[in-house]
Amino acid sequence: MLNQYPYPEYEGRRNIVIGILVSLLTCGIYGLYWQYKQMATLNAWLKRDEYSFGLWLLLSIITCGIYGIYYEYKMANGINTVQADNDLVFDSSLPIICVLLAIFGVGIASLAVQQHQINRLYERTPNV
Repeated sequence: MLNQYPYPEYEGRRNIVIGILVSLLTCGIYGLYWQYKQMATLNAWLKRDEYSFGLWLLLSIITCGIYGIYYEYKMANGINTVQADNDLVFDSSLPIICVLLAIFGVGIASLAVQQHQINRLYERTPNV
């Protein structure tokens, strides 16, 4: 059962509390790595290269964060798509929640919410 998931569990599943703490201790640098890993995980689960960390970082800097807010919405939609494709219950309000968290300056909370949903992919709780 080595290839049970399209992306290795040890790469995709992350401890949310540790992610938040390390992001705070590194002044957000780990948050960038965390975002990169989430994009890689979603690309694998979606079986396409939809999310580009380099493009996200560049356009987020150029647009003073506006593109980053759009990407929060896009990532949350991608998570919902993967959950629906795998017969998991998904939260249709996830994109709005992530956008609001990003707008109000708590992007780390958006990362945490998205990571919680990504971690659920590895639990494979079917929609009943």
